[in-house]
This record gives sequence, structure tokens and C-alpha cells, in this order.
Amino acid sequence: MCGIVGIVKLNPREAVDEPGLKRMRDVLRHRGPDGEGLWIGGPVGLGMRRLAIVDVTGGHQPMANEDGTVWIVYNGEIYNHADLRRGLERRGHTYRTRSDTETILHLYEEEGASCVERLQGMFAFALWDRVRGRLLLARDRLGIKPLYYACTDRELLFASEIKALLVGGSVRPALNEAIVPEFLAAGFVAGEETFFKGVRKLLPGRTLSWTLAEGPRERRYWRLPAATEDAPVTLAERAGELRTRLTAAVRSHLMSDVPLGLFLSGGIDSSGLAALMASMVTEPIRTFAVGFSDPAANELAYAQLAARAVGAEHREVVVSPTEFFDALPQLIWHEDEPIAFPSSVPLYFVSRLAREHVKVVLTGEGADELFLGYNRYRVTAWNERLGRVYWALAPRAVRGKVSRLTQTLPNPMRRYARRTVLALEPGPRALFYENFAVFPMVLQSHLLADHGLLAGRDPYGEGLRCYEESASGTLEQMSHADLQTYLVELLMKQDQMSMAASIESRVPYLDHEFVEYATAIPGRFKLRGWRTKAVLRAALQDLVPREILTRPKMGFPVPVGRWLRGPFWPVVEEFVLGPRALQRGLFEAAFLRRLAEEHRAGAVEHGDRLWLLMNLEIWQRIFLDGDDIAGVMEATREQCASCG
Repeated sequence: MCGIVGIVKLNPREAVDEPGLKRMRDVLRHRGPDGEGLWIGGPVGLGMRRLAIVDVTGGHQPMANEDGTVWIVYNGEIYNHADLRRGLERRGHTYRTRSDTETILHLYEEEGASCVERLQGMFAFALWDRVRGRLLLARDRLGIKPLYYACTDRELLFASEIKALLVGGSVRPALNEAIVPEFLAAGFVAGEETFFKGVRKLLPGRTLSWTLAEGPRERRYWRLPAATEDAPVTLAERAGELRTRLTAAVRSHLMSDVPLGLFLSGGIDSSGLAALMASMVTEPIRTFAVGFSDPAANELAYAQLAARAVGAEHREVVVSPTEFFDALPQLIWHEDEPIAFPSSVPLYFVSRLAREHVKVVLTGEGADELFLGYNRYRVTAWNERLGRVYWALAPRAVRGKVSRLTQTLPNPMRRYARRTVLALEPGPRALFYENFAVFPMVLQSHLLADHGLLAGRDPYGEGLRCYEESASGTLEQMSHADLQTYLVELLMKQDQMSMAASIESRVPYLDHEFVEYATAIPGRFKLRGWRTKAVLRAALQDLVPREILTRPKMGFPVPVGRWLRGPFWPVVEEFVLGPRALQRGLFEAAFLRRLAEEHRAGAVEHGDRLWLLMNLEIWQRIFLDGDDIAGVMEATREQCASCG
């Protein structure tokens, strides 16, 4: 696991600036405290920071092939590298290390850019072919490992994190205002754009090659299966095959020369991994959990239950509200963008705990998207089912009157009614996206000072494009879309928060062969009535304690709304209503005040909305204004302490 950076000068007579490349490399020290490397060959420079996992004493990067004509920097783990190595050695390649990095090099020598199609694992790498004058950037199929790039008039830069591009000197930080409506709706930006003008992310399952003659060329080398496999088999038969395949995925992800552990939430996904992992090792597995003192936001009892069931060596950390908010600026810096999900913060704290004992952790990320675990899948499916009758029988004029009536209901009845077919139009835009938006379009029309932003790109465009790629029904389409959008953001969070603590996280549910099998399972085996993850529950029913199998999903809850209504109201006053925030002119001040006061009074729950707004302001202070991270919360710290 590493942080990688690089520069390619567009003028081959120019040389890469070594101090600039070193700045890019060393701002990623947290990603690789075990070592560093640098290689410059005229107009090309590669750098890396290393977290040594496999072949700890060898495997240094940048690494070259036998004759020094191909160089690579690489971040990730290739779980089938030993199998690939045997074939490459038979073809005459000589290895100098035991590392998976060297396997990518030799595979490229044999197969060129298509080598990525043979790799099983998580990866982001950059490879410079000196003979062809070609740069090859590649990212794994699901987007487990990040890779960002930018093109200026003089050079192409790439890095594992955006902050490394910024310190290189040629990319100036500026807000990409076009993405603001999408951020307000979803909390993140799907597709290749980022919050920074001119900075893009290489999307999952893609390669980007560059030569001086051809410029950049992107290729998509992998897609999710678009159709389901609908053989006449039972739930039990599906579950049996799923168990076999998940077992194989977990076993492959235990490849390591350093100690491993597991993030244990107490849900079915991580509890299942714990049971499978425990059966494959001789010593007790090490598990780690995080919670809050608030009972409504604490799953530690379930994590303890799962740990006892497998005889794990279990540790946990409880995060206070003060610790949560104090850490926020530093973690926004680590994520490079406003933090979409409050759960990023406890994820950092449990990563820091784990780093005291292990270097690698397994996590349950991806299971919810694969097996329809979120409540919004159930709500959308039932809305569509009931809506078929309602939309067919009720004329549009009648539906309009009913929709307007729902707005007159008292809270919380109004809030629930507005999420049903009584207020929704048919189609995924309304049912799946707008219905669960943080700021639906009607609110954005009141919030945004520049309504021209709403006339630009479609905030749901990327999601709808992925949704329509699936040739199956609504259940499969929702999963198909989230695996390529929502999950990619979650994986970025997983990567940045674990690497902030210098620890590698692995995601067995996202082994691409397992994903290909799971996505081809018809949705009716995953969502049965009101029961989510049915086939996964059946696959793990003899491994996971019954209390966990039958418990409702909590989803790493963080009580931000209550905190902002109570002792941490000064955070809202500073970062949403404060003069610096208002002077940016992005949002209508009167509407911001209304949102904040409604939330503070308990009239309407706006916690998620205030979270996005305050994160955006903190992000701008750090990356655009250049504020010192340590001082960002200083203006609110004393006030919050007095309120508490």
C-alpha cells in the first residue's frame, strides 16, 4: 500500500523539477511511512511513499523491469500475483523480489495495457514505457484505490490524493462550481469531476494512456454484468454457492507478511467476515470497533457479541462529540473534499486504534450495494409496486391535488407522506434519486444564489446513466447504479481515512469475481418482502449470531443533528451563518437562517443539510483560503465548551 505521484512534461526537452516532485511525494507521507522512492528520467518523474505489506524488505519503488525500459509506481494488492508469477517465470522473466509490483511490470511486458485484465485485487498504478514514450495510468475495477490527475499547458500530473497535485505548483485550487448542485443533492460527486477545477479522477475499471503524439486516451476494460442469471435454482442453492465464493474471496484477502485485523461493526457483513476469517487462521483474529456514548448511536454491544462468537481479540474506542468536531478539519484535508458521510470521522478513530496492533484490516464495504441492504432500496421498490396501480388509475390532475394535500399534513406525517407515491411521479429520477436527496431540487432553488447552476449539468445524470446500463428490473438497476457511484465515494472514504492512520483496508466483498457472481443474482433473492440481504443472510446463517442476523440495520449512525441542535450550535453559527461563509455568495442568507433556526427549534430535521454546508465551508477555508488546519475550529471551540 502506497501513495504514488508523477509528472510528465508535455515538452520532451524539459526536465521534471525534483523539488516539486518531492513535495508531491512527501505530502502523502501518511500513506507510506515505511519508505520513499523517486525516479526522474528527463521529462518524466515518478515518486512514492511505501507502507510495506508484502515483501517488506524488498519491493521498493519506483521499480524497473530487467533492462530499465519500463518503470512503475503502484498502490494496492494483487491477490493472484503468485499464480501470475509462475506463468511469467516460465516465459523467461527473472524476478528480483517477491513483490506483486514486479508481477505487474512483467505482465505489462508480455501483454501491454491489457495486463490489467489479468489482475485480481485492488490497485492504482502508473507505468512509464520509455521505448514507446507512453504513460499508462490504471485503476481497479470497483475503484477501491484512488487515482487523480490534471493536465496543464505544460505537464500531466497524477497522484493518489488531490493534495499532492496542488503542492506540485502548476495546479491552482479553485472551486468547480458546476458540481455544487450534485453535491447538495447526493453529498458527493459521481463521475470523473472533483471539487477542484481541472482535477479529475480516473474512474474505476479504466486505463488512461498518454503519448506525445496521441495525447490522453481512456479505455474502459471492465463493466458490471448488465443482466441477471435466472436459472431455476432455490434460495438455499444460491446461498450455498455464495458462501463458497465468499470464502474463497476472504482467503485470498489474507495475503500478507504483516499482522491483519478486521473492522467489526456488529452488522451481518463484518460479522460474517469475522467468522470466515477466524476459521482460516490458527490464532484469534484481532477485531476493532468504534462507537459513541449516545446509546442510539452505539453498536458496540453487537460488535462485542460477534467478537465473542468467534473468540476474537477485540478492542474498541468511544469517540466524544468534542473529539469528533476537533478532528473534522484534519479529516477534510485527508479526504481532499467536503466529507459526505459523518461516519468518516469514527472510521478514522477506529483506524488509528487498529494501527497500534496491525497493519492491514478487512472491512465489510460493498455488501449493502451488492445485496440491497439499504432502506432506500425497500422504499423505492414498494413505491414502484404500489405506484403502478395508483399512477394507472388516478388522473394527473387528481395526483397533483393529493400531492399538494400531503404538504398540509403535520410533521412527521408530512415527511413520510412526501416520500410515498402520493407525492411522487414515476421513474428513477423521482423515486430513487430526488426522493432521497439531501437537498432536493425544490430546496436548491431557494438555497442557491446563482440559479444558473441549476440549468447546467444534471445532478442525477451520472447515476441515471449507470442505472439505465442494467438490462434487468428496478432492484438490479438500483444496485448497478450505486455500485458505480455511491460505493465509489464510500471506498474513497475508506481509503483516505484508513490511510490517514497509515493502515491498509481490504474489501473481500468487492473481489471482482465475487461481484460478477453476486450482481448476476436476481434481485428477488436479495430483497424478499421487507427483508434485505436475504441470500447473504441465508449464506451466513450458521456463522453469525441470530441476534445479529435479525437486527435492524443501523449503518454506523452519527448523531450530528442532535449535536448541532445542542452544544455544538456554534459550529452552525460559524460555518453556515458566519460572515465568511455568507460572503462567498454561493447561498441565499435568508434561506440558510431559516434552515438553521428550524433545525435548532426542532421543527424540521436538517442535520444532514447543515452537515454538508458546514463541510463545504471548512473545505474552502482549508484549500481555497489557506487557513491553518489546527486553527479552523478555534473560533467555535470555547463557545461549544460553554454551551455543553
